Parts: sequence; structure tokens; C-alpha cells
Amino acid sequence: MKKIGIIANPNSGKDIRRIFSYALTIGNNEKANMIERMISSAHHLGVDSFYMMPDSYEMGGSIKNTLENRGDLSDGFHILDMNIDNNWKDTMKALELFQEEEMDVLIVMGGDGTSRLVAKSGVEIPLIAISTGTNNVYPDFSEGTIVGMAAAVVAEYGIQPEYVQQDKVIEIYRNGSLQDVAVVDAVITDNEFIGSRALWDTQQIKQIIVALSAPENIGFSSVIGITHAAEAKDDYGYRVTLNAEGSRKVLVPFGAGKMQDLVTDEVVTMKLGEKHTYQADHKGTLALDGERTVLFKEGDKLDFVIERKGPHRVSIKKALDFARKKGFFKQ
Repeated sequence: MKKIGIIANPNSGKDIRRIFSYALTIGNNEKANMIERMISSAHHLGVDSFYMMPDSYEMGGSIKNTLENRGDLSDGFHILDMNIDNNWKDTMKALELFQEEEMDVLIVMGGDGTSRLVAKSGVEIPLIAISTGTNNVYPDFSEGTIVGMAAAVVAEYGIQPEYVQQDKVIEIYRNGSLQDVAVVDAVITDNEFIGSRALWDTQQIKQIIVALSAPENIGFSSVIGITHAAEAKDDYGYRVTLNAEGSRKVLVPFGAGKMQDLVTDEVVTMKLGEKHTYQADHKGTLALDGERTVLFKEGDKLDFVIERKGPHRVSIKKALDFARKKGFFKQ
């Protein structure tokens, strides 16, 4: 039996960045509609069962009713039996259950932060990451029908090197103890509070470490990506120090519709396995994939290492091309 797991973060795309920029908003009704298209196309391609994380907006119940009323899926859609906290813990619980249920593929809808939780969980289920958040670098913008088609391909053929790659992560250590991971960027700040989690003031940024960077990215990684690219396949990342007296002056898309002048030191390459140490002479927080999550104090030693220990991510384009060559879509 082919099984697809679905996580849709109901809170993605609703943070403070909408106050300060022109960030895209994708409501939960549209998220539900996207999932209906995913399920319908995957079901037509032979997938039997779908499992979805519950949420306080009850998107799953709405999806189930719509599919049944239209006759697209009379059975096979299941909402995970779990209590919800309406926060990041729900995603971690769902990932654990998906691992136990041995899903063939996992569709995660959210932002960089939601994908970070997948990396943190260590699940080895092939991942299709879909963007419904803000300033996203890691997940892709993709139409629901195509996502469902790609998920059906993975359910049929499993993990194949032609379309699945294990991604990089940034491991973050504080005083020698692993604290967390990031899939795109880790930002050292002198902001002492987690608060709204999202960070907006560039004056609070000390250093940026990236596993992924490109000129088309928006957000922290763009500070590096505007001049130095690191793709998922590359066995390296970068770091940079923001410095008002620095020699590198750039104009970056720091927020949606917002370009900003910044001054930094020169960008430094970080190879896989190479440790970068930051000896904190101030209190602050680490923003991981856009959200402040780790507090540190003056005197703490912070280490950052880029490793290829991330999610086993599916390339939608490559999966569909693989299926085309196999004749998967022929009747």
C-alpha cells in the first residue's frame, strides 16, 4: 500500500514580516485547496492512503469532506490521531508518527522554519518541501497537482539517486553541546529576546552562516547570495561578518519588496565538516532559518559546522522526468 504523509503548517505566512514588507500571504483555505489537488492527482496515479497532521483550523476535516463530496476519494484519507499544541511541537509529533507508519513520501507545506523541523527530527522519509511561508529559500513554490504527481512517483519507485539528494544542514553547538540545526542560514544577533521570533533589524546582526545562498533568495542568506552562490549539491557554504567599517558594500533583497544597503567584511568559504567558532562577548540569540530560537550569554562558545546530514529531498522536476522515461504516465 502506497502512503503519503502531509504536514501543512497553519501558521506559516503570518509573521511580523508582513508589517514591514510586501510578503506573500497564503491563507489556510488556499493551503487546503492545494492539498486537495495533491491528493487527487496522486490518487489517480495509484496512491492508496493519505495521512495528514491535524491542526486547530481543522483543514483536514474540510479536505476530507470536499474529496468525498466530489467523489475523488471515498476512503483512504486519514487525520493523525494526536493531541495538538498549535505550535512547532505538532510538527515534531506528526513526523514521529509518520516514521512509525512508514510513509513512502512526505509533503511538508510551510516555510524554511517548518523544513528545519524535518531536518531536526532526523526522519529519513523522502521530503517534498512546498513553500507557503515568507521569504523562503528551502521549500519550492509548486502547483498542487504537480506536487501530487511527484509524490506518486516517489511512492512508486522509492528513493532514487536521479531525484533524491540528502541536503546540507548547519549544526549549531553551544559550549560543545549540539543545540539545533538550520537548513539555510544561522544568524548571530545581539538581540536578547526571542519575542516574535522573526528578526527584522539588520543593526542587530553580527554574523551570518549559510548552507544555501543565491542572488534570487530573499532574507538573511541574500546578504551572501547576492555575490556568492552555494547550491544544494555544493559541498560548502559561506559565512560573513556585518561590519560598518567593512570593505564589501552590497544592496540586498532583505525583505519582500525591500532592498537594503549593507556593509560587511569579505565572504569566507566554509567546507563541509569545517568548524567555525564564535566566542560571544555579548548576550544574544541565534536566528535559525529566519526565527530566533537559541539564546546565548556572554562568554558562551558557539560552533557552526555544515554537514550533509539533512533531509532526503525530492526534486519535483527530476522525479517527473524520471517517471517520464519509465513510462509511468502511459495508460
